[in-house]
Amino acid sequence: MNIRIYKVDAFAESLFSGNPAAVCPLEEWIGDKLMQKIASENNLSETAFFVPGENPINIRWFTPTTEVELCGHATLASAHVLRKHLGYGDASMVFESQSGPLGATDVGNDRYTLDFPMDVLRPVADDLHWKQYFHQPILEAYRGTTDYIFRVASEQSLMEISPDFERLAEADGRGFILTAEGSDCDYVARCFYPQAGINEDPATGSSQTTLSTFWESKLNKVIFTARQLSRRGAYFETEIVEDRVLITGKVCDYLQGEITV
Repeated sequence: MNIRIYKVDAFAESLFSGNPAAVCPLEEWIGDKLMQKIASENNLSETAFFVPGENPINIRWFTPTTEVELCGHATLASAHVLRKHLGYGDASMVFESQSGPLGATDVGNDRYTLDFPMDVLRPVADDLHWKQYFHQPILEAYRGTTDYIFRVASEQSLMEISPDFERLAEADGRGFILTAEGSDCDYVARCFYPQAGINEDPATGSSQTTLSTFWESKLNKVIFTARQLSRRGAYFETEIVEDRVLITGKVCDYLQGEITV
């Protein structure tokens, strides 16, 4: 069996930045174990699978070790593959996922806007408990639907974080978002998911549902620019609209081919 594969850099300002996602359009659904093996072989943060002919289009995402309920950058990449490579006619499309319906709209120039559910945060214990994981003071700590979010003192503090990945892999929660106000944007972040086989994610679209919720009251605004300070770097534009978050980013094509399984 041959399966098409596309590799796309998402939330990228140029090729070799943002987060590389693998996108595998299927003729029909294949087994979960095979999708997981393909994702493991790809060894990227996420591999997305969907059947283009479905309406709505069901989408699933796998890290190298597990399936996840929500992924932004691989959804952005999937929307691009549908539009540019598979001839999807409408600029707006809807994906059905484990997190409910997710919108994606082609806004031109290889930029797409995702329509994702807004996260809900609750405060948790702060610095004394969490400092040991990141070797930096934690000023505020919250828990979202799946991830923790921690505020640190500055952009420089964020860049200096050295996580204890072994301990993080044993902590509860899907992942850990650390954030601070940005010097040339509204806020900056780094995102860590060792439990999902990803120590530091290059660009995390789903984190923007948590980050925009966190920064809304602090900055008294609903439209933001944001950067992810990973080694590759990533750029986001986000907007809160009622209980949804619109997340806009650019994609760059890198690879097209076939998998033989």
